[in-house]
Amino acid sequence: MRLISHRGNINGPLPERENSPNYIEEAISLGYDVEVDLWFEGGSFYLGHDKPQYEIRFEWLEQWYYRLWVHCKNIHAVQYLKDFNYIHYFWHQEDDIALTSFNFLWTYPGKELWGSSICVLPELNNEEIPNNIHGICSDFIKKYKKI
Repeated sequence: MRLISHRGNINGPLPERENSPNYIEEAISLGYDVEVDLWFEGGSFYLGHDKPQYEIRFEWLEQWYYRLWVHCKNIHAVQYLKDFNYIHYFWHQEDDIALTSFNFLWTYPGKELWGSSICVLPELNNEEIPNNIHGICSDFIKKYKKI
């Protein structure tokens, strides 16, 4: 089962560090995949949830691509990434599911889970985690390491 840190968090939300490149790299160094929020504006890439916050180079995405689940926050990010089939990305807002570029179901918190689902933020609904899903994305991902 893939264990995915939500924005770099492993032991609970830290809004002041979420999506910062160093925080993400720390989670990766501990063996986790990481969901990151990506913007593409004015010819540059940025990480940040509600707005472009941390400018990064495309090379940073290429360096960590094998551990990143890239949540495109604007259509410009989707347009740019669609030509790079090795970068795992998706777009969603409040849809029940979003199909990622690698054909996984990024499943909105509390919605029905399937075999290729990623259970997102199960802590919001005290969700039981079925054994047959592909992964979990959580702010508390460290607690799922035993699964």
